[in-house]
Amino acid sequence: MSEIKVRDRRATLPSVDRVLQAPAAAALIERYGRALVVAAVREALTAARAVAAPAAIDDVVAASKAALERLMAPSQRRVFNLTGTVLHTNLGRAPLPEEAVAAAAEAMRAPSTLEFDIASGRRGERDEHIAGWLTRLTGAEAALAVNNNAGALLLALNALALGRETLVSRGELIEIGGSFRLPDIIERAGTRLREVGTTNRTHLRDFADAIGPETALILKVHTSNYEIRGFTAAVAPARLAELAHRRGLPFVEDLGSGTLVDLDRWGLPHEPTVAEALKAGADLVTFSGDKLLGGPQAGLVAGRADLVATLAKNPLKRALRLDKVRLAALEAVLRLYADPDRLAERLPTLRILARPREEIAASAERLLPIVSRAVAGTATVAIVETKSQIGSGALPLSLLPSVGLTLTPLSSAGAAVEALARRLRELAVPIVGRIDAGRLILDLRALDDEAAFVAQLPNLK
Repeated sequence: MSEIKVRDRRATLPSVDRVLQAPAAAALIERYGRALVVAAVREALTAARAVAAPAAIDDVVAASKAALERLMAPSQRRVFNLTGTVLHTNLGRAPLPEEAVAAAAEAMRAPSTLEFDIASGRRGERDEHIAGWLTRLTGAEAALAVNNNAGALLLALNALALGRETLVSRGELIEIGGSFRLPDIIERAGTRLREVGTTNRTHLRDFADAIGPETALILKVHTSNYEIRGFTAAVAPARLAELAHRRGLPFVEDLGSGTLVDLDRWGLPHEPTVAEALKAGADLVTFSGDKLLGGPQAGLVAGRADLVATLAKNPLKRALRLDKVRLAALEAVLRLYADPDRLAERLPTLRILARPREEIAASAERLLPIVSRAVAGTATVAIVETKSQIGSGALPLSLLPSVGLTLTPLSSAGAAVEALARRLRELAVPIVGRIDAGRLILDLRALDDEAAFVAQLPNLK
């Protein structure tokens, strides 16, 4: 193409002002604001100029509209979690009950009594919104909340063991998601890690022998994301608590996921409850809010009033504290626990975990022909028995019987299943499954809106 022809085509491009005068551009300005539309129009004209392509005003407006829609689309979107991991860290962990959503929205709309005592007209304490419920539900003397369980443990160690030693069994030096390791958290808390016992066997005498003038506390960490089997030995929390108290030390137990109720009631594997840990002698228990508890992201501390008060006065508490929105949501979730008989109906996490296999199988039967039509010519669909996992470090070896759909590409190409998975993720509400042995598996345990799932399948490209 000659330089003259290129110049001629560039000359045919409309000016920014001409594009902005178009009625369709005016509609974009009304929706997105003039500054963003001007920037989008300039970018569209620059792109056309770079390839020496002619572009009418309508073409420029259309390109600008598409660019603005991409820019203004929320980066955090709802998805259908059909991975088989119920509390999926990458997908936001616990879905909140409607009561918590409403409470969070109400807290966002206007000023609130976050740290204000209506009765006295003076400053209040934000932890009071949840402390009463936590003490009622666990039997603890006091409680507080921070941003997550790692923060809760960091605060406890910094407040109680700064500059001194923390005793931990070698078999409990866990690594959680994102390569965060317990020894690193202990170091950043300003306490010195004193490893006790061996990886597979730790005895009470190992702790007793390790206690010295520099010992500040004994820490037990629930190995919630793995389990050591075989020739093993571990010290029961009650025995550790007795040893700690005999030596004048606090005993802190990090439950990791943590639950407020006995899951046995709903036919689920047993997970140590906060009340059980306190009854066994723990002086402080740390646990998460957005895992088995079914609430928003939070780190919770429950236990002795004097120790909780020490944590509350620590400067790190302010850096780690919860905002009014999450406190409102957390309080609403805790209120649901006051009625355990209806908890599985009202708390989404528990409802999903306790969902009967038969109910999931019935959903699979209904969806089989619908999904088959949606992927006809691309993949075959079949019902499969599968296993769901709780996720987020909770009960790693305890799997729940579930039912799903397997989508097997007709093409034998290695990338075919990846392409199929990508097509499902590109829907308005992305469908996220898991790939296994050349098949895409959609575990239906956590499918809570079958109608919305079906409604978008005709849009599958």
